[in-house]
Amino acid sequence: MSGNIELLNTTLAAAKAADRAALIAYLPAGFPTVDGGIEAVKAVIAGGADVVEIGLPHSDPVLDGPVIQTADDIALRGGVRIADVMRTVREAYEATGVPILVMTYWNPIDRYGVERFTAELAEAGGAGCILPDLPVQESALWREHAEKHGLATVFVVAPSSQDARLATITAAGSGFVYAASLMGVTGTRASVGAQAQELVGRTRATTDLPVCVGLGVSNAAQAAEVAGFADGVIVGSAFVKAMLDAPDEAAGLAAVRSLAGELAEGVRKR
Repeated sequence: MSGNIELLNTTLAAAKAADRAALIAYLPAGFPTVDGGIEAVKAVIAGGADVVEIGLPHSDPVLDGPVIQTADDIALRGGVRIADVMRTVREAYEATGVPILVMTYWNPIDRYGVERFTAELAEAGGAGCILPDLPVQESALWREHAEKHGLATVFVVAPSSQDARLATITAAGSGFVYAASLMGVTGTRASVGAQAQELVGRTRATTDLPVCVGLGVSNAAQAAEVAGFADGVIVGSAFVKAMLDAPDEAAGLAAVRSLAGELAEGVRKR
């Protein structure tokens, strides 16, 4: 079975055709439980998310701030496994038809096996992977199997990336480019910063891939600001925090659905 890179491509193209940015939501698998995590993905999609990233919980999440680290710890203590990540992708995709990616560090894939991981992700209906710590120059094996299975390979660029490095990264990627709005870890912030707009401009000079911005967006006003210069707005910590702050799972699901609705409205107001 082939993965859903084409669904991802057409979803992002449809948002562009509608003269708006796409809303991309991030939630970790297994949080607060595997079943609860699946329902949370359905909730953000019902609220208006165009694309969802499923985080594969990891014990050393170098890009993630304290909010997502807390959720990952809950998931890992609950015994989440890669099979649960695949189940989350499968059930979310089958229920919604929305492109679902996995965001993961390289070590779990390396240990699991690249061929096994890509084959299972494609079979689950996944659209691809975001790989924040896989160097492009070491990615040939991954890209070979991802392409074979119809999966996008999304690399992360940062404000510190030099123009030549940007060109190397974007030439190797597919689906979209994940532009980190600032140097540092994930988390909600008071402002997204001018660095993001400059990075998007420099990245676009190297590629026709959509450029989507993450790290720091937490409300509709920030989503509207980023949607003014990016092809997609990526929100993670704000959704996870809404779940963490809720008194129970039902309230958490209502909170993330409501937040997705506000953010979806924001990306349409740019």
